[in-house]
Amino acid sequence: MSEQTVAEISWDEFQKVLIVAGTVTRVEPFPEARKPAWKVWADFGPYGERKTSAQIAALYTPESLVGRQIVGVINFPEKQIGPFCSQFLLTGFHTDQGVVITAVERAVPNGARLA
Repeated sequence: MSEQTVAEISWDEFQKVLIVAGTVTRVEPFPEARKPAWKVWADFGPYGERKTSAQIAALYTPESLVGRQIVGVINFPEKQIGPFCSQFLLTGFHTDQGVVITAVERAVPNGARLA
């Protein structure tokens, strides 16, 4: 395995990225998406409910997502994805089987910031 070159960032740059916990409140099909995806709504506590399009349909059903705590980036600009406006980035890891979402190990308050 070879080492990859990674650009360093400062602590101040990292602190600009608002990475917080939220609870999935609703999931709907997104048939207009180019790749299989769900429309996902999450409650981020003091930051309110936000929605996103997530290409996680290969590994997750709506029933397996609702009520689950996830990790999202909530201070990117909104992004129009076809007829849907995405308001946060649902974080995860690409694998050969599909994207594995980032989740918290135990419950934390919605809106809790990644430390």
